[in-house]
Amino acid sequence: MLIRKLESIAPLSDDERQAILNLPAKTRALRASQDIVRDGDKPSQCCLILSGWAYRYKIIGKGRRQIFSFHIPGDIPDLPSLHINTADHSLGTLTEATVALIPHDSLRDLIARFPRVAAILWRDTLVDAAIFREWMIGMGRRSALERIAHLFCELYLKLQAVGLAESYRCSLPITQIDLGDALGLSNVHVNRVLQEMRRRRLITLRGHALVIEDWDELNGLSEFDPTYLQVEEQAAVRNAHSFRLPKPSTEDSLTGRLGAPGVAVTGPARLTPPALPRSATQVP
Repeated sequence: MLIRKLESIAPLSDDERQAILNLPAKTRALRASQDIVRDGDKPSQCCLILSGWAYRYKIIGKGRRQIFSFHIPGDIPDLPSLHINTADHSLGTLTEATVALIPHDSLRDLIARFPRVAAILWRDTLVDAAIFREWMIGMGRRSALERIAHLFCELYLKLQAVGLAESYRCSLPITQIDLGDALGLSNVHVNRVLQEMRRRRLITLRGHALVIEDWDELNGLSEFDPTYLQVEEQAAVRNAHSFRLPKPSTEDSLTGRLGAPGVAVTGPARLTPPALPRSATQVP
């Protein structure tokens, strides 16, 4: 997955690919809602996501959570820990996930021997910074509908770039609570926006899958410009063969987990309070 992700940014040579494949790593299977890195930790390894989704977040007073980013297979969400000794936020699993933990020393040796790989990794962190800027613009200047539409466009293109989406369909294991915590919206507001998007036939949510029914309209209303993602189009095409979607349910649901099987919501959601996002366990 790391090679696929890096080649979505720039091509790799055979030697560079082999060096990446030779990186020592410990593989861990994790539950959903399990911390990988906690605020204040001093990590000695980086986390490569092999399967599942993760997210970066911070807890402030009264247990309030702000999500900074969502991460998909191929991402190394805590890459900055190579140069920042103490984590200033947490990294946790959004779903069940498999991760590879790569020692910092091994990554430092890789980038010392292969400067182009160092440049690609550096570019990846710059793309993360660009995503933060877009989220900041959304929080400050976009409407709720525009924020959610923009995020759906962003996630679709990121998944497509690593071969995990095609034909405007992709997995989306994100709850309404997650969306609200990421975009600064209440759960009820998120629910109403999703219903509006469905009524306007912009999207369909089936099972754990997002189907974008009208890409041009979704793109236009959110003023989505993919330049900030710096995606290599050829890599997206090369990786498309591996795309798989979960089997969709027969119901289009907007409750709980986005698109989770259940009864379709036709009015304001009745939401239960979210569980404390910190889990009791952490990756050793």
